Amino acid sequence: MNIQGLLHEQSIFIPLQANEKNAVIEAMIDGLQAAGCLSDKQAYLDAVLTREQTGSTGIGFGVAIPHGKSSGVSQAGLAFAKLSEPTDWQSLDGEPVKAVFMIAVPEEAAGNDHLKILIALSRKLIDSEFREQLMAVQNASQLTALLETI
Repeated sequence: MNIQGLLHEQSIFIPLQANEKNAVIEAMIDGLQAAGCLSDKQAYLDAVLTREQTGSTGIGFGVAIPHGKSSGVSQAGLAFAKLSEPTDWQSLDGEPVKAVFMIAVPEEAAGNDHLKILIALSRKLIDSEFREQLMAVQNASQLTALLETI
């Protein structure tokens, strides 16, 4: 899975100034819209917020992976934010989130693409050295170089 190929300059936020979960989600969706991944921003936002209501996407280790399957997504995309302030995400481990990956996939391709991206990210995020490197990224090129290891 070519994770870094799903990222666009407009959807990378290092740092992202936001102080609560919904503000983070909305800023990242704006980035996916600017990158040309969305055909209907509101439909995708609704899908992400609906997914959040079913259970937190804060997976632990200071990371969240909000995602949504939506007809409002025109092409698969990934956004990344390194938050300027740790943010409460009701994470599984109870810890605030410092880094967020947002996955956008078209509804018709949701099964395969969505799972491939989630699995690829999750496998790397289990590795404490990878997480340390992720939390240390200072710009988009460092992020892209790190994601080449996926």
